[in-house]
Amino acid sequence: MDELGETRSRFLALYDHLKHDLMHDADIEFTEEMRLRVEEILDYNVPRGKLNRGLAVIETCKALKGDELSEEQFFLASVLGWCLEWLKACLLVLDDIMDNSQTRRGRICWYRRPKVGLNAINHGILLKTHTHRIFRRYFREKPYYLELTELCDEVGYQTSLGQMLDLVITHEGKNDLSKYTMQVYRRIVIYKTSYYSFYLPVACALLLSGEELGKYNGIKEILIEMGVYFQVQDDYLDCFGDPEVAGKIGTDIEDYKCSWLIIQALKLADDDKKQILYENYGKSDPISVKKVKNLYQELDIQGIFSKYEAESYEKLLAAIEAQSSSVMQEILKALLEKIYQRKK
Repeated sequence: MDELGETRSRFLALYDHLKHDLMHDADIEFTEEMRLRVEEILDYNVPRGKLNRGLAVIETCKALKGDELSEEQFFLASVLGWCLEWLKACLLVLDDIMDNSQTRRGRICWYRRPKVGLNAINHGILLKTHTHRIFRRYFREKPYYLELTELCDEVGYQTSLGQMLDLVITHEGKNDLSKYTMQVYRRIVIYKTSYYSFYLPVACALLLSGEELGKYNGIKEILIEMGVYFQVQDDYLDCFGDPEVAGKIGTDIEDYKCSWLIIQALKLADDDKKQILYENYGKSDPISVKKVKNLYQELDIQGIFSKYEAESYEKLLAAIEAQSSSVMQEILKALLEKIYQRKK
């Protein structure tokens, strides 16, 4: 097993430990039925993804340390990493309801499961509160506890604002597609994706390693731009990716999403093509969806994306190599390589 595989294996092994902590909380009088339900919620939603955010905390801590982490250091980095995976699970459960999504990670969305439905809203809230309980149990006596909790709450707030912006703009776009601009798109993506997907794992690792976040404002900007690039990839895969590989069926066209693809199409389309978009974008019937996808192909959105991806990679790489810290260069390059030309 390679080093990354071993790290992942050790990280996964901690999941059951944290789950046991939560379901045997001395402050809560759990019934057996409650335990079974919580276990089902957790097992279905928390450990099933790529685990990139959680593993990024560990790998960043390793790079900052400069050698192997002690057992305690690895344990604490893993606990913190799982907190981010719990947060991710919460956001996905709620996001799928709001987007009326069908599948997630190769399976039916949690809220579409039998006897779940809108109870999933409460389950999403439960997942979020779990992160606070884990934080309190393992980090309360640490000198960085307050800053760590404030950081995670701040990023959670930013992500919620991003989701709100996404829904507001989608509602406005239903009346006027011209509302979908790159400026609007970037604002949504930075708040909804960049902070929690890229900045948060690295910032958590910095605090865990005793670093001051104020010293690393330069890398924050790079991580935010990495998040924008990541979301553009996500939009592209939603339309052109293989659902079997991506693990979900894309619904951005049906959901009237302010997607990078529709923004590019609106910039390139003549009046006749724009009319096709206005008449078909946001409709759930397969014929309308097909018309939009055909138009994307006519406008060579795939080629435009390939050019964007190559240019984004080069810009990010140049910004990373301009950093004075070789350690931070290593950390940022590792994150970039994980997402470059991804298929899921």
